[in-house]
Amino acid sequence: MGGTPIHPSVYPPPSLSPLEAVNKLGLCKTLESPPSPPTLPHHCLPPPSKLPLPIQTLLLLFMLLKGAREMACPPSLAESLACPFTTPAPEMPSPPNDGEDQGASPVNGPSVGSYQSSGKRKVHTKKKKGTITANVAGTKYEIVRIVINEMDFIKARDDDETANLIWNDSAVQHEKIAELRNYQRINHFPGMGEICRKDCLARNMSKMIKCQPQEYSFIPKTWIFPAEYTQFQNYVKELRRKRKQKTFIVKPANGAMGHGISLIRNCEKLPAQEHFIVQEYLDKPFLMEGYKFDLRIYILVTSCDPLRIFLYNDGLVRMGTEKYHAPSEANLSQLYMHLTNYSVNKHNENFERDETVDKGSKRSISWFTEFLRTNDYDVAKFWGDELVVKTLIVAEPHVLHAYRMCRPGQPPGSDSVCFEVLGFDIILDRKLKPWLLEINRAPSFGTDQKIDYDVKKGVLLNALKLLNIRASDKKRNLAQQKAEAQRRLYGHGSMKKLSAASSDWEKQRHTLERRREELKERLAQVRKQISREEHEKQHLGNY
Repeated sequence: MGGTPIHPSVYPPPSLSPLEAVNKLGLCKTLESPPSPPTLPHHCLPPPSKLPLPIQTLLLLFMLLKGAREMACPPSLAESLACPFTTPAPEMPSPPNDGEDQGASPVNGPSVGSYQSSGKRKVHTKKKKGTITANVAGTKYEIVRIVINEMDFIKARDDDETANLIWNDSAVQHEKIAELRNYQRINHFPGMGEICRKDCLARNMSKMIKCQPQEYSFIPKTWIFPAEYTQFQNYVKELRRKRKQKTFIVKPANGAMGHGISLIRNCEKLPAQEHFIVQEYLDKPFLMEGYKFDLRIYILVTSCDPLRIFLYNDGLVRMGTEKYHAPSEANLSQLYMHLTNYSVNKHNENFERDETVDKGSKRSISWFTEFLRTNDYDVAKFWGDELVVKTLIVAEPHVLHAYRMCRPGQPPGSDSVCFEVLGFDIILDRKLKPWLLEINRAPSFGTDQKIDYDVKKGVLLNALKLLNIRASDKKRNLAQQKAEAQRRLYGHGSMKKLSAASSDWEKQRHTLERRREELKERLAQVRKQISREEHEKQHLGNY
């Protein structure tokens, strides 16, 4: 082929394929010709534009073929197909990289798994590891969503029932609690209505007063209508005989936010068949600046087996909006004086929305504690009262029974799928003795004022930290379910059942193995309990 033109007689016949034509002309070596052709000097080769048209066509086919082989072959094989011509081959267009590293060699090419059958690249979206999801579709309070975001929880879809945390403003059905996975948490206990409904609280407290009257003297005398109508009338007759007159407060059995509350002194007007409760009115309350007030204290219950209670060290002081006077026939209808509910007093024009801590109709318990200390009151006695613990002891058997009915297979000591933030309403008499008014299982988390935002955000944020919800809980739960399924399939535990003909030595060994398994389970529970307590000590916050 030297530097002389190629005679047309040596052109390959048209029946040959392009690859066979290229090989016949000797333009490049094939796989069957391992020796490399001699390198020709540049001046011996005519420029591609001077070659005959058939040769130019074959040369272009060769270049395209070379590019295709380099895309399909590893580098070593592609190098063995190199052409002796010095004219560079045109670069093959590279596929889009979808944000991956730039400058990847076209020789290596993309991996086979990166493309679909249509030739388009698959988009592999990596899920963020360690995410905790929260379903807050059941709440209307924005502060809950703010705390969820601050905890770096991911807001789940409204219909997602597999979220790590489920928050509802109202009580949930027992069936929903039964369907929860062990890694999930929901903010209500079953059976808590036994102390949160006014009639149930009165009924359960009445039983405890009969057994331990000295320990349960922190709730005013209460009657449930219509069942205890006769007992109430007998009590009123006894007061008349002693020439005493008292004021009573009438409340709906399952009411809230001050709806349907009224004060009476003439007890003969009470209907005998209506469903409500009647309670002695505390007419000598502790006053602050001449106003009656009550305390909203927040309690976190994280478990009912065993019962675990946390008292938040702050709360709200809710004041009336009219100066207090002892009840009389003339002022019984002045609810702004006698009731301290925020939902009632916020409609009064005298309600003060002051942002300072020591003014306004709503203040913090931390400020009130400092107020007591400044005025030489016994603050330790105020916080040391066991009212909360004794009240929750009343609820414990009901809650535990309902919880076990919903979660029958859950072993004792395991993490509870339920927790609850309760709002205790407490009033102080002139001697600073606390009296329990009612308990709210769905306390308001509205943030109309800055003090609401500060207190309620702390309640929720510290509660979620104490719960110790982890992203690994879901994976661990799936592994436990798999192990439990295998135990059911292959038999419970590793111990074999004894036959009737087992020897004494086998029976003794079986007893020792069973005891060893029990000790291992107990040790695991103790370690888990220690770990839980260590976490709680580190994340108590303001509880």
